[in-house]
Amino acid sequence: MIEGRGRVMAFAGWIRRAPAVPVTYLGAVLGLGGLGNAWRAAHRVWDAPSIVGEGICLAALVVWSACGIGFVRSWVSKSETARGDFRDPARAPFAALLPMSTMVAGFALKPHAPMVSAILVGLGLGGQVLIGIQATASLWRGGRGGDAVTPILLMPTVGGFFVGTIAAVQVVGPSLGILFFGAGLISWTVTESVVLHRLANRTLPPALRATLGIHLTPPAIACVAYLELGDLSPDRFVQGVFGYALLQGAVILRLVPWLREQPFSHRAWAHTFGIAALPMAALRFVELGQEGPIPMLAPLLFVGANLAIGWIALRSVLLVVDRMRHPRA
Repeated sequence: MIEGRGRVMAFAGWIRRAPAVPVTYLGAVLGLGGLGNAWRAAHRVWDAPSIVGEGICLAALVVWSACGIGFVRSWVSKSETARGDFRDPARAPFAALLPMSTMVAGFALKPHAPMVSAILVGLGLGGQVLIGIQATASLWRGGRGGDAVTPILLMPTVGGFFVGTIAAVQVVGPSLGILFFGAGLISWTVTESVVLHRLANRTLPPALRATLGIHLTPPAIACVAYLELGDLSPDRFVQGVFGYALLQGAVILRLVPWLREQPFSHRAWAHTFGIAALPMAALRFVELGQEGPIPMLAPLLFVGANLAIGWIALRSVLLVVDRMRHPRA
């Protein structure tokens, strides 16, 4: 018993020494996990090297573990600051990254540790339900100022429920997955109109412009979720949703010079989940025998996603190295 208590104390000491990490860093898990799953699909469709996809999924798991420890550290040492982030209307929706990243980590583990994967996916699924209810209840209470209406609002009840659709299919089956898909779909149509109204009338400050990348995520991940529901074929509905995802991607490309007015930071990872979901959706169309322009676009989208996320990953590593060399006073 003494030895076990010593291990617990040692682990607690390790947590206290770990650097505090804000919840927003978990956005990297979504981008890396999404890209890793796109490579898995490319292996099935094009016989691409499987080791690449597994390596990227491993990187997502490492980042998830490190960020999870750092997030616990932030609550241990700066509990008031951490809790304040969840009370602030503008930052509270980032809480959705906790269950979403946990589900993505579970997806990454599935081929290698099915039991652990199922546990993580189940925990993420339960957390998503709680976050979705809390986020919706917060909106219903009102009192949200214009500055708190940003694309981040799309995460708790849209992106989270679409990822939850995939998770629900894995844990229970399509009968549960379709319920999550409906929650995400209706939330998307309602919430996006509110966000677009704000964007049309009040520009985002430079520090929040990276959150525009979240706009790409709902239609792209919606296609993946819809096609995961089982017997559903690539019908006209999901093809049309994919067309909207392409439009969102084109708009993001058009806005790159405007988006780069802000110095590079970890916020750039907000773009990556949608970027990875686009080729992932296109490859699912190919797997299901879809013909026409979508399969023709799949290689271009796949290469583009790798270049974009690779660039963001490289810049992030360089940023970390620079901060280690020149720590703030």
